Amino acid sequence: MAIHGKRYREAIKLVDSRREYKLGEAVAVLQKFPKTKFDESVDLAFKLGVDPKQGDQMVRGTVTLPHGTGKTVRVAVFAKGAAADAAKAAGADFVGAEDLIKKCQEGWTDFDVAIATPEAMQEVRKLGKVLGPKGLMPNPKTGTVTDDTAKAVKEVKAGRVEFKMDKAANVHVALGKVSFPAQQIEENARAVIQGLVHARPPAAKGKFIASCTISATMSPGLPIDLHEFVAAAAV
Repeated sequence: MAIHGKRYREAIKLVDSRREYKLGEAVAVLQKFPKTKFDESVDLAFKLGVDPKQGDQMVRGTVTLPHGTGKTVRVAVFAKGAAADAAKAAGADFVGAEDLIKKCQEGWTDFDVAIATPEAMQEVRKLGKVLGPKGLMPNPKTGTVTDDTAKAVKEVKAGRVEFKMDKAANVHVALGKVSFPAQQIEENARAVIQGLVHARPPAAKGKFIASCTISATMSPGLPIDLHEFVAAAAV
């Protein structure tokens, strides 16, 4: 497999697998890895110490990245009237109601985030089988079901990302590009970690974040020392 090629082997030599890195240290090492021909995404991967089978231990939320994700976010808004006009003015890529719903029912999902007004959600719910598996279903908890469509569009375009735990209690968040200055990567990562710490469900017992790793698309992962974040949350 290509991932175990020469470039990857050179990168792994820079990683000390016996330790956890301070966030700033990890970013510095990440940027020393041999470069690929494309601008790799930087991701954080978390393993959570919760039971994903328990509804009261579900973890999801949003966080605004101070420096955005480095990619253009395509936004679809399900709305009518003034809310639709406001969404268009705010820069939404696709705006509609019955026409947009019909398009999605036919299999179209060429967007990254969906926003809907509470009124439109009555019909958008019918798209559960289309949007649900792709993680595109609007949800009040993530601010994507709202009458203030302009605000929601602007926040998503500016770098608000959503996170949601999977069935194995893992969370993955893309937070930028390798080409970002180190400080921007660190500040984005810090925002994600703090956002996840604050999303801890009251029912969660023991150690909430079992592990955290930062990596680029084609790179090995670097384990992150989370003590500073846990200590700050306990204050």
